[in-house]
Amino acid sequence: MDSKRLSLTTKVMFGLLLGIAVGLAFNLLSLNEKGSFINTYITDGLFDVVGKMFINALKMLVVPLVFFSLICGVCGIGHLSTLGRVGSKSFVLYMLTTAIAITLGITIAAFAGIGEGMQLQSTANFIGKDAPPLSEVLIGIIPTNPIQTMAQGNMLPLIFFSILTGISMLMVGKKAKSLIQGAEIANEVMMKMVTIVMAVAPYAVFALIAKSMAELGLDLLTSLAGYILVLVTVLMLHLFGTLMLILKLFSGLSPTIFLSKIRNAQMFAFSTASSNATIPVTLKTVTERMGVNNAIASFTVPFGATINMDGTAIMQGVATVFIANVYGVDLSLMGYLTVILMSVLASIGTAGVPGVGLIMLSMVFAQVGLPIEGIGLILGVDRLMDMIRTAVNVSGDAVVSTIVAKSEGKLDAYVYNNPEAGALSENDSLFIDEATEEDIAQVVQQTHDTA
Repeated sequence: MDSKRLSLTTKVMFGLLLGIAVGLAFNLLSLNEKGSFINTYITDGLFDVVGKMFINALKMLVVPLVFFSLICGVCGIGHLSTLGRVGSKSFVLYMLTTAIAITLGITIAAFAGIGEGMQLQSTANFIGKDAPPLSEVLIGIIPTNPIQTMAQGNMLPLIFFSILTGISMLMVGKKAKSLIQGAEIANEVMMKMVTIVMAVAPYAVFALIAKSMAELGLDLLTSLAGYILVLVTVLMLHLFGTLMLILKLFSGLSPTIFLSKIRNAQMFAFSTASSNATIPVTLKTVTERMGVNNAIASFTVPFGATINMDGTAIMQGVATVFIANVYGVDLSLMGYLTVILMSVLASIGTAGVPGVGLIMLSMVFAQVGLPIEGIGLILGVDRLMDMIRTAVNVSGDAVVSTIVAKSEGKLDAYVYNNPEAGALSENDSLFIDEATEEDIAQVVQQTHDTA
């Protein structure tokens, strides 16, 4: 089969499966021992460098893409009342799915009784973090220095500044027309950069997964089998059950089509374990594959990557029950309700970056009186679990984006129902048209001569 005809999703899937196979082989054959050639030059060398370069490339795109796409989205919506509706619907749906997710996690974990009678020893230390007060989260939404906010990649203040910029452009009116057009061109350029970065994704995914599996292996998975089994079961139940039911109820769209089109974003999320790093891919998927208008997606996707923590909420619920049972702590109904409330509130001000779930979990443990050192018991498998729950988070972002777009009449039904729409088999799109190249060269030369 000609590799050029394979879709990007298929290539990434091959990279994913091959990475799992190679990583497990390194681990099971003890080839990844500390100081060995494989460990020094392959897993901690080549694989580590390639994987981190790819993640950095994705993160490089996030801030300019969110900034320009949100400006275009606000200007595309046009009416502030519509923007308010989109924001309200998105917020309510994200909070609803997060609350359902953690409730589901606690309920199933409690019935399964995971951790009861276990005498596991913590293999790692974990330093907890106090939950920030709600007032601090609200104050932090407004940036004191937008440039610093962009440099640090803080999503909530970046979203606020981008929306405010777009609103101001609308208020200026015709004078800002050229500025709006410039933002639209810049947004298109950023989307093309996404295509370029995604072209190397299969190789980067292979490197990321191979390194993770080489380090993780199967021994730790066996010792925590009950916790892992329940957590993965709840994550899959939420993804294929709760989210698909919500999609069908609120939009009437086919969940089967949705699942077939979201796979690409899910695999990127699984590989990077970062909702923020996956924003460029999620945005491209929901607009080009699912037909969500960019005016909607440019708001709902980065907003969701910041406050939507369905997968993380499930982990918190399952982990809370697990650790409580291991240490023989009876949390009672009020304790579990506190866990649900804390998780929903903490998701609002927590960034979508790898490992953030453990920080949120330490906040929850501190609130309900569980020993924070208990997190050390699950620390070893958290990287793999983080990868899975990030894929669920990103799926939730796409579900809400699709529902909101459908409710606002901003969803192209033909694109959504067309299995080929936006499919990436597009090595050809990476080439620059010779005629276009010549035209640009002439424009540059004319500008230079005039100057």
